[in-house]
Amino acid sequence: MAHDIEPRLLRAFVAVAGELHFTRAAARLYVAQQALSRDIRRLERELGTELFVRTTRQVALTADGERLLPYAQGVLAAHDELAAAFADPARPLLVDLNTDGMISGRVLARARELVPDCELMARYQSGLTGAAAEILAGRLDVSFGRFAGLAPAVRARLSAQPVRYEPMAVLLPEGHRLAGRPVVELDALAREAVYAGAGNPATGEWTDLAERLFAGRGIRVAAPAPVAIGFEEFRRVMAKTRTPVLAAVDFPAVPGSVLRPLVDPVPLSPVSLVWRKGLKHPGVEALRAAAAELAEREGWLTKPAGAWLPEGDLTHMCPNQ
Repeated sequence: MAHDIEPRLLRAFVAVAGELHFTRAAARLYVAQQALSRDIRRLERELGTELFVRTTRQVALTADGERLLPYAQGVLAAHDELAAAFADPARPLLVDLNTDGMISGRVLARARELVPDCELMARYQSGLTGAAAEILAGRLDVSFGRFAGLAPAVRARLSAQPVRYEPMAVLLPEGHRLAGRPVVELDALAREAVYAGAGNPATGEWTDLAERLFAGRGIRVAAPAPVAIGFEEFRRVMAKTRTPVLAAVDFPAVPGSVLRPLVDPVPLSPVSLVWRKGLKHPGVEALRAAAAELAEREGWLTKPAGAWLPEGDLTHMCPNQ
């Protein structure tokens, strides 16, 4: 057995173990599927055992794969904590806001006030699933989103602090049959197809949220479409397809469209601040303080009576100490 296994091989193994699907695991790691398969075969050779049972219909862990998984996760967690412990605290902190104009921007602005000598640089990854992969790869430091929507193996390597139970809305093209209403009842969307990032590997947690919300209501998640990069391109595609879009209530205004809060019930998107476990940086502490301050002042963590929340998400809306 090899004693110097590369962390990259263990990351490949943990990703496939979490997804039980090579294509999805490769997308999560931003590598080609062929490269991922080569890494898994190499790891199996080095360990002298098969880790997965592969058929044309499914992928499953072998007994040795099940035995390896907690060790691999522990090694990777220690590796990440070691890198974080020796990171330069003076370097810029890369903060993913998801979309310009959201509550994450207010948290960042307050954090900058708290540590004026620290450089906190905004990024826009568009989804927590994609941002989490970038965080674990060391290309991003902090993001915001639905922590419960990440794979368990990914959550195990991240820390999270709840920020807001964010009410959800629907973005409608002007002239849509529901655009004249001040609010839109969920039942009124029955027989509609609503875009929620389906097919975009960076927004898996948001698509999962939509599927849970729409289940049993006669609402369909719109079919995958080419991902629009940038606000202007999003506006253009919205005007062309005229497909309603699931959004948060503070989504920025889009010319040619109207944003309407969803009600009966009010659906909530649980938003957390997310960063790599073990990361030590004054900017992270400032972001945590800013998020806590704003949540307290604005009542962001107070759930409206009768609101809808995905089953099981409450467990992950607890701060990691």
